[in-house]
Amino acid sequence: MSLPFMKHSNGVKKNQPLQTEVVPKAKRRLFSASYKLRILEEHERATKPGERGALLRREGLYSSNLTAWRRQRDQGQIGALSPKKRGPKPSPDAALIREVTRLQKENGRLERKLKQAELIIDVQKKISALLGIDLEAP
Repeated sequence: MSLPFMKHSNGVKKNQPLQTEVVPKAKRRLFSASYKLRILEEHERATKPGERGALLRREGLYSSNLTAWRRQRDQGQIGALSPKKRGPKPSPDAALIREVTRLQKENGRLERKLKQAELIIDVQKKISALLGIDLEAP
């Protein structure tokens, strides 16, 4: 088995094995509400030049993170500072939709039963007419 080799246009380092790196899939970071509040407080306490930037670098954050967290905090959305669950959100009307679906199925079943009962009654009327039985008498 042979390894693929790098080909350089300038002729340097020919016949070196091709280096490939497999990068693991990045995982989305989730921050708790207490962490967000702590970082916001620490950021607001920072007064010396470069202190705020150092905080952002140390924590691996962007200023846009702080802007969004500050906006949420100021709007009274402390619960909004908690990480949100990703993926499709459950519909608040899901229970109603299930109930409507169940009732539609039941309605269809009852309509079929009613058609069958009407057909049976029509057949009984025709048979009683052929046999001369009066259905109006009690």
